[in-house]
Amino acid sequence: MSTATFVQAAAASDVLNVVAAFAGGLFIAGALVWAVSFGMRVRDRELPRPRPEEQPHLPETGPVHEIREMREPDEVPHTEGRERIYPYQLHHAGSRRGKDQRRKRWLPGSSGSFGGGGLGHV
Repeated sequence: MSTATFVQAAAASDVLNVVAAFAGGLFIAGALVWAVSFGMRVRDRELPRPRPEEQPHLPETGPVHEIREMREPDEVPHTEGRERIYPYQLHHAGSRRGKDQRRKRWLPGSSGSFGGGGLGHV
């Protein structure tokens, strides 16, 4: 093979690469245009957004406030020697309102958290 054949093959390869890149770009651009038009058609079929008067609003009594209370675990009763307890015989909640509603305060000399590295209760 002569050098001229290699040059012609390389030139044809460069043209082929440019044409392939251009065709790939056109394909990607067409896919993006199709995806946007498909999304617009899907959005047109959706229900309309609620108007401002249909939005949720505060009750007439005003905002609902939180209730902060101390809770205690509601233990499952022991059934030694008796029949077993079924789920419908248990309470609905796993905790109950505590008798002492005062907030527990930090005690000086106690650690700040579990594994906090403090001395703990001294």
